[in-house]
Amino acid sequence: MKFNLGTKQNMTQVHDESGIILPVTVVKVGPSVVTQVKNVGRDGYTAVQVAFDSQKESRLTKAELGHLKGKGAFKHLREFRVHGDEITYTEGDTISCDTFSVGDVVEVSATSKGKGFAGVVKRHGFAGGPRSHGQKHSEREAGSIGGSGGRAGGRVAKGIRMAGRMGGDRVTVTGLKVVAVDTEKGEVYLTGAIPGVRGALVEIRTK
Repeated sequence: MKFNLGTKQNMTQVHDESGIILPVTVVKVGPSVVTQVKNVGRDGYTAVQVAFDSQKESRLTKAELGHLKGKGAFKHLREFRVHGDEITYTEGDTISCDTFSVGDVVEVSATSKGKGFAGVVKRHGFAGGPRSHGQKHSEREAGSIGGSGGRAGGRVAKGIRMAGRMGGDRVTVTGLKVVAVDTEKGEVYLTGAIPGVRGALVEIRTK
């Protein structure tokens, strides 16, 4: 299993071997430092913990400083679950962008863009009310929620789709392909779009 952390940069276009234009997202990947290797005997599961994006030591807590002692000061710590026989790293190892190669199929996790308070049409794709037949000022309203009976039983049941805070969720996109790897710039080009704003922390891993 391959994995690393990075930051989303921007989208652009590249041509493949047959001349077809592919929309890609540029991700600045690594270098990340392995801060801990977890095993079943001590931790109950197997995983590799990596740190990314250095910062001042004064911004870390004493617990973080103790955990990262001798490895540096970092903004982000993330774990990647792996099978025991797949662990090839030891503490202190550096993982760079060349861990990925062209053709790898990866999944990307990041925090989606926060869009604030949104109505049901934008948030859930509701159609809204009809534009005629006596309707007035209700084109984008949610309509009845069926609270008088059925599963609701005179209340608002959990999970009813309504207006509310939209975005800012952890989103995982699967089936993205690595189109190119620029080791000089430390960048990986992935097909399609990925969640998050520019500069957002991105987790990339193969299946």
